[in-house]
Amino acid sequence: MGLFKRNPFGHILLIKKWLIRIFGVITHRRYRGFNELKIEGSEIIRNLPETNVLFISNHQTYFADVVAMFHVFNASLSGREDSIKNVGYLWQPKMNIYYVAAKETMRAGLLPRIMSYVGAITVERTWRAKGVDVTEKRDVNPNDTENIKMALKDGWVITFPQGTTKSFKPVRKGTAHIIKQHRPIVVPIVIDGFRRSFDKKGLRMKKKGILQSFIIKEPLDIDYDNDSIDEIVEKVEYAIEQHPSFLKVIPVEEIEEQEKLNKYRKWDY
Repeated sequence: MGLFKRNPFGHILLIKKWLIRIFGVITHRRYRGFNELKIEGSEIIRNLPETNVLFISNHQTYFADVVAMFHVFNASLSGREDSIKNVGYLWQPKMNIYYVAAKETMRAGLLPRIMSYVGAITVERTWRAKGVDVTEKRDVNPNDTENIKMALKDGWVITFPQGTTKSFKPVRKGTAHIIKQHRPIVVPIVIDGFRRSFDKKGLRMKKKGILQSFIIKEPLDIDYDNDSIDEIVEKVEYAIEQHPSFLKVIPVEEIEEQEKLNKYRKWDY
């Protein structure tokens, strides 16, 4: 135990705690100050068990989405009601929160490597490499699935099942396999406004005065024995509001804005 207690991935918890505190203080005003974060469902977080919880969410930036989740989860556990007011909630943060991220993304620079220590479960994407879709899909690395299993056993895991920051891309079946195999409580989160607030990486603020939304939904009702992989995929798509049917209710101007942004994007993860 003592100062050098480690988590199952070998990270020293004291170092991880201070990284969460420091990054939390630095980023807090990005969600409460320069921009505002509207939260719904914080009471759901407080009612979750300590381990084997899988959060699924749509994805808009590389890092700002995950950072917001660390803020919201810890604020909710500290008794905040749909608020991240007073960053003191990060003094004793929940230490067993992990997030799934592409290995090449987390190796791209010093800052991502430091942020990886906070709780990244790095995986090798089977369908994409160096920002380019691969023609021949590669086999899943068994170490990746084992690490996700280990993280679920130790605590909470955040994943972005589309594997991309682009809207309305298909949900990857790998998420459904994880759900069926490890039977976690699956909590959907729907975010919005992050794409307008931040650059694609989520490190640089692009615009101030944006109302960001963060909606936590009730856990999914999943029959782990009888639901097929395709059925679970469809449930996930509906839960994070990325099913193709949602395209019908999105304002035309928002779709046009998204298409304009995509035109200038040269790479994705």
